[in-house]
Amino acid sequence: MRKPLSSEREPRRSAQGARAGRRAFAVFAILGAFACGGPPPVPVAQWTPAMERIDSPAGPASAQPFLTASSRGVLLSWFENVQGQSVLKFASRTANGWSTPRKIVSGDDFFLNWADVPSVVRLQNGTLAAHWLRRNSPRGAGYDVEIATSSDEGQSWAPAFSPHHDGTKTQHGFASLFEMPGGSTPFGLVWLDGRQTTPAADPDDDAVGEMTLRSARYDASWQQQADDGVDLRVCDCCPTASASTADGIVVAYRDRSADEIRDIYVTRLADGKWSEPAAVHNDGWKIDGCPINGPALSASGRDVAVAWFAAPQDEGHSFVAFSRDGGRTFGAPVRVDDEGSFGRVSVAQLPDGSAVVSWIELANRQATFRIRRVGRDGSRSPALTVFDVGSRRGTSYPRLVRGDRELVLAWVDGDPSRVQAAVVRLP
Repeated sequence: MRKPLSSEREPRRSAQGARAGRRAFAVFAILGAFACGGPPPVPVAQWTPAMERIDSPAGPASAQPFLTASSRGVLLSWFENVQGQSVLKFASRTANGWSTPRKIVSGDDFFLNWADVPSVVRLQNGTLAAHWLRRNSPRGAGYDVEIATSSDEGQSWAPAFSPHHDGTKTQHGFASLFEMPGGSTPFGLVWLDGRQTTPAADPDDDAVGEMTLRSARYDASWQQQADDGVDLRVCDCCPTASASTADGIVVAYRDRSADEIRDIYVTRLADGKWSEPAAVHNDGWKIDGCPINGPALSASGRDVAVAWFAAPQDEGHSFVAFSRDGGRTFGAPVRVDDEGSFGRVSVAQLPDGSAVVSWIELANRQATFRIRRVGRDGSRSPALTVFDVGSRRGTSYPRLVRGDRELVLAWVDGDPSRVQAAVVRLP
């Protein structure tokens, strides 16, 4: 656990901090798109994928997509507006397409946000675990993580529970669920926890205190076994990421130093203890506000790939780096974008150790959702454009995972919004 100092909260961020972050990030994104041109020549990776748009299981007025993958297949979750109620649904990707969508929970007091989204994961024993966010304050500044499980493929769900018990009307969100490899505590998660913050009396004023990264773990009977403080000063509203390796769990998040350096850090959970957090790369990105741009992780055995966004010289770019030792150390970062990037990355490792990375490219004042294959040697395939983001880039956070012989992609498009899907066939 590390370094308490003063902070604001991101969204729910303070309004002043949010405005500062938006202004700073807009400048970084624009400069990143036009100031630096293309990257230096790099080796070309051979990859000529065929992308296919597929029917989405999500209905009209749907948003907040998230994808997870396990040995049992891919799950897509999303929120859908049904007769004025927010309904969290999910569907499984099968050999015959998507399964019939099933409802997890519905209500009118959820915290709905384009970056802080719910998820559903399938554990090795077939149990489904889902999380979502529920408001805990009538002022709208606070919300809680809630979790529910299902042992019958989502036909029914056990009563929801929360991993935090502080009782504060503050932010608890940006959760990442994971399954422990073996042992007596098979399930866990991390989340951003605002219990050390104090909301201002006026919602437009800054909150005071530290945003922290915390973790909880559960045994096979769903009894909570741990509630750990992992890092006591982190960026306020960047999504977290987790992955299971042969050596344990690795978690990536955006740190926040005393002088506002907000680089991507990782920590590992092994033998019941979190390792000292360490930077993936010293980008040195100093920014006075949260960019709402978290990292992504993918792991296979002891191989780990992490993707992220940074703008340390007022140039926004996306990167990927590889680890061969379970996330203890990472190689030099490989730039993913061609001219500039808005970030919002995802990553999926391929069997040969390379990775497919997705990001939002900014070039010629246009925003596009793209993917490309990146090798451990720094080679990059030509980029494949999935769709034109256009004016929706302020709320679009596309997703990517690797399923059985295919990559599955999800994003939001249309007016009204609707979750869209596509696949890229793999050999």
